[in-house]
Amino acid sequence: MMALIIIVSIVIGVIVGINAPFLFSGSMSIYISVVILAIIDSLLGACRAYLENKFDSAIFISGIFANALLATLLAFIGDNLGLPLYYAALFVFGTRLFENVSIIRRLLFKRYRLKRQDSNKAGK
Repeated sequence: MMALIIIVSIVIGVIVGINAPFLFSGSMSIYISVVILAIIDSLLGACRAYLENKFDSAIFISGIFANALLATLLAFIGDNLGLPLYYAALFVFGTRLFENVSIIRRLLFKRYRLKRQDSNKAGK
């Protein structure tokens, strides 16, 4: 049930985001991109935790804000120093995204195989 709520929320958010007339300057694009990556990382981490029966909403909410704040701070400091420090956030969040997706995929396949085995045993 929780997975359905998460998926529906993401779909609604994407639809609103596509249809909302938000325009950002080019200088803000770096900040927005790292915040979006931080949020996606937190969402995938929540899906993974849910599949592992370890989900905690307090950790999820605090993770979103902590990740977004840290990524924005890195981008801001890098902007002021003239260094592309936001690359560090992009690298870390990108790596974690792929890691979480692969773990989620494995967990879903494991659940599918267990259900299939159980239905095969029940049918015999």
